[in-house]
Amino acid sequence: MAARSVDDETIVVGRIGRPHGIKGEVSVEPRTDEPDRRFADGEVLKSENKRPGAPGPAHLTVAGSRWHSGRLLVRFEEIADRNSAEEARGTTLSIALDPAERPEDPEEYYDHQLVGLAVVTTDGRPVGTLREIVHGSAQDLLVITADGPDVLVPFVSELVPEVDVPGGRIVVEDRPGLLSDLD
Repeated sequence: MAARSVDDETIVVGRIGRPHGIKGEVSVEPRTDEPDRRFADGEVLKSENKRPGAPGPAHLTVAGSRWHSGRLLVRFEEIADRNSAEEARGTTLSIALDPAERPEDPEEYYDHQLVGLAVVTTDGRPVGTLREIVHGSAQDLLVITADGPDVLVPFVSELVPEVDVPGGRIVVEDRPGLLSDLD
């Protein structure tokens, strides 16, 4: 699942890390389930560097990418040397996304497709509205706004048996201690 950016029309696909070598290659922390697709040669990515005094280009064009020791290494046309690569460190990379686009796996979704959907239990009882998805290292969590405090539900098939984007709803299995405090 890709992380949602501040702008609803883009999704964050990665963040630039340390330079690798002296020719401008950088490590990238992927924030997408499709890194080979998003960092393919010729892809143009929106870039945003929040470091003070680091203007950088507004867009970066992938000149090449490869996997090395479990890390994604990327060359960008606009980053020519190690100094430029160091300045780009911490840059967030995002892409414009067609609202109709879906991930290749039919059981995956982009965050913006789910945020705002109604959440109901398997017996049809309303729970609330999906406010956001928190991407954790072990699993993703659905943050559901309900009457009272937000409810966190692990985004796993045992607890979320149905996601119906066209129908505008997410179905959640109520288990003891999960939603019982909402009654």
